Amino acid sequence: MEKVTRKPGKAGAIITSLLLVVLIVVNVVCGMYYNVITQFFSKAQVDEEATKAASATAREVAERIEEEGIVLLKNANQALPLNEKDTNVNVFGWASINPVYSGVGTGGGNEDNATSFLEGLENSGFAVNDKLVEFYENSDVSSTSKDSYGSFSTDYTKHQVPVSEYSEELLSDAQEFSDVALIMFSRIGGEGASDVPMDMSELGGAADEHYLELSQEEKDLIDMVDGLGFEKVVLVLNSSYPIEVSVLDEDKVDSAIWIGGPGEAGMNAVGRVLAGEVNPSGRLVNTYARDLMSSPAAMSFGDHYYTGTEYMTSDWYGNEYETHQSYVDYVEGIYVGYRYYETRYVDNETFTCDEEAYRQAVQYPFGYGLSYSEFKQEIDSFEADDEMIALSVKVTNTGDTAGKEVVQVYYTAPYIVGGIEKSHVVLAEFGKTDILEPGESELVEISFAVEEMASFDYEDQGCYVLDEGNYQIKLMKNAHEVIDSRDYKVASTIVYNEDNKRDSDNVAAVTHFEEAEGDVEITYVSRADWEGTMPKDVPMEREPQDGMMEKINDYSAPEVEETEDIVIADHGMKLEEMIGLDYDDPKWEQLLEQVSVEEMQKLIGYGGFATQVIKSIDKPYSIDLDGPAGLKALVNETAYEGVGYTTGVVVASTWNTELVQEMGECFSAEADAWKVNGIYGPSMNIQRIPFGGRNYEYYSEDSLISGKIAASLVTGFNTNDVYNYIKHFAMYNQCTNAAGIVVWSNEQAIREIYLRPFEICVKEADTHAVMSSYNRIGSDWSGASKALLTDVLRDEWGFEGMVISDWVLGDYMNAEQGIHAGNDLMLNTLGSTVDDTSNAGKQAMRKATHNILYTVVNSNAMEIAYYGPTPYWLYMLIGVDVAAVIGAIAFFIRRNKKMKAYKEANR
Repeated sequence: MEKVTRKPGKAGAIITSLLLVVLIVVNVVCGMYYNVITQFFSKAQVDEEATKAASATAREVAERIEEEGIVLLKNANQALPLNEKDTNVNVFGWASINPVYSGVGTGGGNEDNATSFLEGLENSGFAVNDKLVEFYENSDVSSTSKDSYGSFSTDYTKHQVPVSEYSEELLSDAQEFSDVALIMFSRIGGEGASDVPMDMSELGGAADEHYLELSQEEKDLIDMVDGLGFEKVVLVLNSSYPIEVSVLDEDKVDSAIWIGGPGEAGMNAVGRVLAGEVNPSGRLVNTYARDLMSSPAAMSFGDHYYTGTEYMTSDWYGNEYETHQSYVDYVEGIYVGYRYYETRYVDNETFTCDEEAYRQAVQYPFGYGLSYSEFKQEIDSFEADDEMIALSVKVTNTGDTAGKEVVQVYYTAPYIVGGIEKSHVVLAEFGKTDILEPGESELVEISFAVEEMASFDYEDQGCYVLDEGNYQIKLMKNAHEVIDSRDYKVASTIVYNEDNKRDSDNVAAVTHFEEAEGDVEITYVSRADWEGTMPKDVPMEREPQDGMMEKINDYSAPEVEETEDIVIADHGMKLEEMIGLDYDDPKWEQLLEQVSVEEMQKLIGYGGFATQVIKSIDKPYSIDLDGPAGLKALVNETAYEGVGYTTGVVVASTWNTELVQEMGECFSAEADAWKVNGIYGPSMNIQRIPFGGRNYEYYSEDSLISGKIAASLVTGFNTNDVYNYIKHFAMYNQCTNAAGIVVWSNEQAIREIYLRPFEICVKEADTHAVMSSYNRIGSDWSGASKALLTDVLRDEWGFEGMVISDWVLGDYMNAEQGIHAGNDLMLNTLGSTVDDTSNAGKQAMRKATHNILYTVVNSNAMEIAYYGPTPYWLYMLIGVDVAAVIGAIAFFIRRNKKMKAYKEANR
């Protein structure tokens, strides 16, 4: 017998083993990112023609939102609109070639399809000075970040080319090219580790300079342009944040418009407004204070922390760093935005305003905005009873240019020194006309409930109270200028307690956030004593009180009364049978009994951008994506390409709820075409101060307009059965130390300012999804706050649906605590663990499952579940696994045979 001299090599065995290890790793990763992979492969199922049609309509609506959101701040000598002889324009400012379209983070946009500022001008018939464009393009100025979705790094440098670099030849050419100079300044903001800088010392500025004031180079540019003698100088403010623009008090700039963040289509609208094709009708939804640091909230904003609480954490990119337990005191109470500025200078007895002091503090009040025309407003009729107040406002275009006008109605409540805190004026309701031709009139109907004028008395009654006295119902040009008014008298104080709930509540709104008033005694600002209560020299740190850190770091499931075990039984039911049934229909109990504990754990824990398949009831997989400003996938940006809308503050600046509802209809039509079921948005937190990093995606400093705009958007979404996760619930008002920050506030401010937008949206729109927030309210994470998610949201307001967490960033965002409090779903692609399998824990899981299923079954998910209970890519992976295992087994069997033969032959 011939000897077998070649021994089987190890290389093949090593390679095969390594491939099996790689395959195991791939399977683990696929399990971790199941949602993201499923979304990626689902794109192949999308009807491209349907998405193109939906996007075309959405882009047109996005342009109209920018048209109506632009605010004309100044127009000396009617410099705007530019006329036929002004078709040539010089455009100054580095921002002209690098404008801000949106913001940074999940509310950001996609610049790839954006119309640039220069293109918007050219599309409206303007010719732009190319030499200036080339000058900026060839400069050394550049930005390290773009206003892009998915980015969490913001470049807060005030980029500008120094005036010393402008040659005499370039400026002489500009003078010859046109008598018109546009100057564009931009400001960007975003989601991430920090807010808008209040100290520019490390960003090319000074320690006493903040990001929202003009830099010296910007002031120099205005001076240079002014010195060139142009006939018209127009300032374009490309910022979703208020900017200190005292320069507009001078003659250096003739006109100024605020354009916010115009999204991918809005620059066309900017061109049309400048050309006069569109008459600007936007109104400010922020107060433009001369000193943006002058509000009481500014003193208690930013990096405040407890000593001795250091711990390690990581940023969005996985980089570890040391931080500490942070906190913030909302010392201003209800005096946020115009509620402060419109009250601070009013005499408490005579209700008269010190106009000189007011004008030194405020440049442009909340609700301010000019037009190319003139309008007259008058109260045509006024009716009031114990329940409702109704006004019919006649609006007449008395100018010579067609346009729209905004109607603003405020109320002034009786104030008792030492009593419940009240703003001098509060926005009660608003409306907007259609386009009115010169001489044309329209009646705008305004109504609101009397109970909405009540204030929350957190110190004595522990509920809403409508004080007796005279209430002035004011038709106003803005939050400061009164046009006309009527009186409404309350004969005796009305207390809305357990025995007399407000009509809009399911149960009485009573004290639930007493523990959030402060770990130490906090002096809240009071109009009874401005000087004595305004914060001064607020320390950046303090020691934690005894027991507080132990409570904050306790991640165990709450102790609840033991209850009976859940029933698991097969009733042969399918989820589709529940479509259209009431939340409390008896059939739900039978359906839920079919869902196993393991299925509930996966459904609750793996809620990142999706809700999971439940085979036992044939629940389909559903897709949830980001969407404050357009359809986007954070982890998988290329898979979904919706239209990038304007920033939220521009949407609110339209003051047009009908247009915003149309936006919701178009936005949801896009989602439906892309086979998407839920959207993380709208973002509707209050712009507590102008420096909040995410203010660009929030609507306003005012709670009523924030709620009304959000409710209109959600109503539009509902036409296509796409659900909105209204966010971030609640009091997420700064990015600095956002994860787990402890927010201290009194309950009046919590309810009247920060919860009010969500309350309006839940009560006035068919809202079935909410996103909780990163912060704590008091020591409780918002997603584990029973007071917030059960007592108020569900019991008081009557919300039916699911609550999801924000992206899980730490152990404090605990799924077990969440389900007991009312947080049903964890936004986590890697999965959050739900280990509480006690009877009470299983009952909490069942309730959470009910909430999730109720939302999904009443959405488009049941119609466009285009793949079955198991996504087809998973079958492909299983096929690869099986083939690889069979191949590996065959290889090793063959190798073993060869090895045996070798040993036999060489024995």
